[in-house]
Amino acid sequence: MDDSADVGAQAVAPLLAAFVTAAEEGHVTRAAERLGVPQSSLSRRIKTMEHLLGVVLFQPVGRGVALTPQGRDLYARTRELVRGLDDAIARVRADADPESGLVRFGFPLTLGPVSIPTLLAQFHTRAPRIRLHLVQAHGEALAEQVRDGRLDLAVMIPPPGDLPAVDLGRQRIDLHVAKTHRLAGRTRIDLADLAGEAFIANPPAYQLRTLLDTWCAAAGFTPRVVFEITEFETLRALVALGQGVALLPAAEVANPDLVVIPIDGERDREVGLVSGDHDSTLAVARLREFLIARRAAISG
Repeated sequence: MDDSADVGAQAVAPLLAAFVTAAEEGHVTRAAERLGVPQSSLSRRIKTMEHLLGVVLFQPVGRGVALTPQGRDLYARTRELVRGLDDAIARVRADADPESGLVRFGFPLTLGPVSIPTLLAQFHTRAPRIRLHLVQAHGEALAEQVRDGRLDLAVMIPPPGDLPAVDLGRQRIDLHVAKTHRLAGRTRIDLADLAGEAFIANPPAYQLRTLLDTWCAAAGFTPRVVFEITEFETLRALVALGQGVALLPAAEVANPDLVVIPIDGERDREVGLVSGDHDSTLAVARLREFLIARRAAISG
């Protein structure tokens, strides 16, 4: 007789967390780190679940894993169950002991490696038993994770209009050029003067790229983008090497080969602390209040 026919919640429930986490991370090692278990243990849990169900749930893709059709179906049916259970356990623990708990916190790629890590270190000193699960990503990725409950809080630039947010200030956008660039001696610049320049920018899905395209269109030209890249330090390195110019917020660690030039007009964007519309724990509320009280350290 096929034992898999008798599989129910009693057998599968302990394995679901491993399955859902691996599905969300797309990588077994990262999933194991997120759950705080050895990679071998997480792999065994997934294999056990596949054996119990009689289906393959993952297939290798490069260095990561991707869901099979059966895996996608199971993930769609179980992800909210697992998140709901996690939220219920976290809330019970937090209500029992407000000095502990888990906060899932996200912040943008342009705020690091100084301001946000420094604030989180200060918070950890004050609340050492509150655990922080950190995600650094671009704006829409953070918004999606707040909406579906994977993140409790996120600093976003700008905050989306459909989520509750507290204003933390503004982030200024300036022109960045190599110190050998012909414009490096300018104290200010009009965007129209950049019509003939090569630009280095984020992909179109990024809000900074939207600002670049919109501002340049208003100045009467379409920017000629020669490099598209998601990683900001590499972007700045390409600018420093004279491969193009870029519109960026100031780096938290200065690059001596870059010159930053203010742009005429209002060239900034809103910084907000975003929270989901789901119930928050006392640990989440504590981090939220801590960050609001120190908003000047985030927006500069």
